[in-house]
Amino acid sequence: MRSPKSRPMRLRRPVLIATVIVTAAGSLLFTPPSATADRRPPVREGSASAKGAAGAPASAARNALTAPVTDLSASASAGGYPREQVLTPDPENPADKSIKLGLTPYHGIAPKLNALQRLGDRVSVEVAGRSAGGHRLYLVTVTAPESARETRAQERMRELIENAPRTAAKDSAVKKTYKTPVFFNSNIHGNEWEGTDAGLKLIERLATAHDAKTTDLLAHNRLYFNITANPDGRIAGTRANANGFDLNRDLITASQPEARAMRQIEIDKQPAVMLDLHGYVNGTLIEPATPPHGENYEYDLFLKNTYANALGMEAAVNGLGYTPAKDGVEPAQIPFRDQQEGWDDWPPIFTPQYAAFHGTVAAHTVEIPLTVNNSAYDTLPVDELRRRSAINVDVAGAAMRATLDFAQSHRTSLIADQIELFRRGATGAPQVPVSAETVPGVPGIGPEDVYTTDFPRAYVIPAGPAQRSATAAARLVDHLLAHDVRVTRATRDVRLAGRSYAKGSYVVDLHQPKRGLANVMLADGRDISAKVSTMYDISGWSLGRLWGATVERVRSGSLSAVALRAVAAATRVGYVAPRGDLRLRLDTPQEIAALNSLLRQGVSVRRTADGNALVPSSARPKADALARAYDVVFDATKTTGGTLLHPTRVAAAVTAGELFALREMNFDVVPVSTAILNAGFDWSSADVLFVSSGLDHTALTASARTALDAFLGIHGLVGRGATGAAVNTAAGLLSVRPVEGNGDANGVVRVVNSGGPVTAGAPDHSFVYAPLWFTDLGPGVRVEQSYATGDPLVSGHWRALEDGTGGPTAAGGQASVVSGPHAVLFGTEPLFRDHPKGEFPQVGRALLAVSRTW
Repeated sequence: MRSPKSRPMRLRRPVLIATVIVTAAGSLLFTPPSATADRRPPVREGSASAKGAAGAPASAARNALTAPVTDLSASASAGGYPREQVLTPDPENPADKSIKLGLTPYHGIAPKLNALQRLGDRVSVEVAGRSAGGHRLYLVTVTAPESARETRAQERMRELIENAPRTAAKDSAVKKTYKTPVFFNSNIHGNEWEGTDAGLKLIERLATAHDAKTTDLLAHNRLYFNITANPDGRIAGTRANANGFDLNRDLITASQPEARAMRQIEIDKQPAVMLDLHGYVNGTLIEPATPPHGENYEYDLFLKNTYANALGMEAAVNGLGYTPAKDGVEPAQIPFRDQQEGWDDWPPIFTPQYAAFHGTVAAHTVEIPLTVNNSAYDTLPVDELRRRSAINVDVAGAAMRATLDFAQSHRTSLIADQIELFRRGATGAPQVPVSAETVPGVPGIGPEDVYTTDFPRAYVIPAGPAQRSATAAARLVDHLLAHDVRVTRATRDVRLAGRSYAKGSYVVDLHQPKRGLANVMLADGRDISAKVSTMYDISGWSLGRLWGATVERVRSGSLSAVALRAVAAATRVGYVAPRGDLRLRLDTPQEIAALNSLLRQGVSVRRTADGNALVPSSARPKADALARAYDVVFDATKTTGGTLLHPTRVAAAVTAGELFALREMNFDVVPVSTAILNAGFDWSSADVLFVSSGLDHTALTASARTALDAFLGIHGLVGRGATGAAVNTAAGLLSVRPVEGNGDANGVVRVVNSGGPVTAGAPDHSFVYAPLWFTDLGPGVRVEQSYATGDPLVSGHWRALEDGTGGPTAAGGQASVVSGPHAVLFGTEPLFRDHPKGEFPQVGRALLAVSRTW
């Protein structure tokens, strides 16, 4: 279930599609599926014919996408369906947490998939990638057999729907023969297991049933099953993957390989319908969700289809006959109809909400009913756990089967709505606000459900002096491209909406099929504090404000006279001045990572007063290698002096996202916690302590507290949030009074940087989650950054508490980051879930500034 808040690339070919696939008569060449299509023999896993093309991003270092993701569409060139392969079994693991529930352990999945492929000619298996822990991610396709020619025709029609939607809407072959893609995503939270088993049962039924209904279903649909989106968590019984990430919060940031695999499935398969199977809410919860609704959706199309499918799933689940008295199962619920607020679909970070931006017009979270995880897993008898899990498998299966019925009976309208979604984006058509007239048949639509946005004409990521960071800009462009957002580049100086931009500037034209995705990533977002009293998860996330690149909004105008060229990757910016000493700006995570690499190699790097790094000319060969690896710039400098730096080892009591971000910046990190310190931690190898969670000074033993205080008496502390501030107070380092804002608040805020070594040149926006500020500043305390005066919230949800305190206006003008000789404290959250890349260097600089080497 959604928990309460807690602390490779393929560019579509838009200009080639129609001419390649449309005949002179305007129709597609296509041969209907045939049951006698040639079948290819199964291949061994890992052989050339079993592999798809690698879709690695243009710059793995600058995007931190180090694990290649299979481009599943590329494997179409291997032939038609089925695409069978013999999977190598995994070693048996008796510790797999699925076993206790009577469910399929991860090591049992590969043998099952091998057996399912042997049942006939309908089941295909591909490896969509690997998890953070190295486990295979299996994508199963179930459909009627296709020859290679038939498969190519299906792929051409899929491309036509996105890239030439007007043509697709008129094409008779699309209406008659295009197979509707339906996607089932299971087990994204590792300890919400049963969707996997329901999927395996459904695949077996579809593989063996020969009734007319099943035959017709598979002739007109392709069904995709991501068997377990989180095998690490499935095995360990944890919500998160092996890196500690909640994958259902990572779709926009895409820091994790599992999220990137799901992203690629969305891009390559373009599902019209998808189900994301979770647990546990009793009765079964079936989206559509409550307000606020994502303002970048074509929500009229989305609500029409999600509500209709939800009704079918509700009937199927309730039709199983489970009752509260006999089985402990409550009737199913649909939040849009049955709840006022609190289960929203506002942020794009959840899998179904993200899918909507790739053309999925019916996307649902389904929460199956009976709890078997967390304390229930440890305390309930095995028989009771297995009873519950069996019911959950049954409920998940009912939701899946109902979705197939919906996809089959609404096949034509679903594809028509997907075409319309892409048409609106490509032509810049206005959104259609939901109402009883625009979405007939959905009861209870009111003004509280109307969320639309003002799409700009374009965004510009400038080149030249107008760009804060060419490295950050390149990273942002590559990230947009990896999400299938189209980006162009100016081939000469251009003028847009009265402003001039240098040659090489990137332009994101919002007249593109996936304009909603482009806008939801780049726009500021909205302050929705007054709209609803509570939000389910984060409410602001702007890459345009938080990723460190200058991004400008072009509200209106024409691009027809602008010289633009589509790009498949950002132009690399890495450079080393040919002579003299070098300066490395520390404005991006990549630059911090390059600095840490130099320090580890023994280079004598010095820090300037404004927080940048001076590199001696003798290190030019090393700088050359790092410029290529991290796409960073070492420019010439005549600056001298500065403070000598040394490698910094960080003892870190932090969240999983922060730990991941620290390692992304190439810091040597050793995790610590209250328990680790109480067990006896060797502080001799640490240079600085970073604390944001998991370390309670009051819960330390006397010896652990003495050791910690002795360390902090010599070395430094970087603290974030209330936990970091509490350690600072206990150690008596900075004389400040931390003030906690509303703990439920989050979003993008305006900030003012002082120009000190921690925040010099930092972006003028930051991210907060349970925001904090500092007052009563004592001697020696420097304000590194403040919240902007007035109301600093740009987008998100931040209300005052009932007594009037803790709101954004109370934070306005107050110190958000403070420093002293041995400590830096953050009231913002600059590493949140590995997301706000432009804020990372503030933490990197702070760690270097207060380590024992300074």
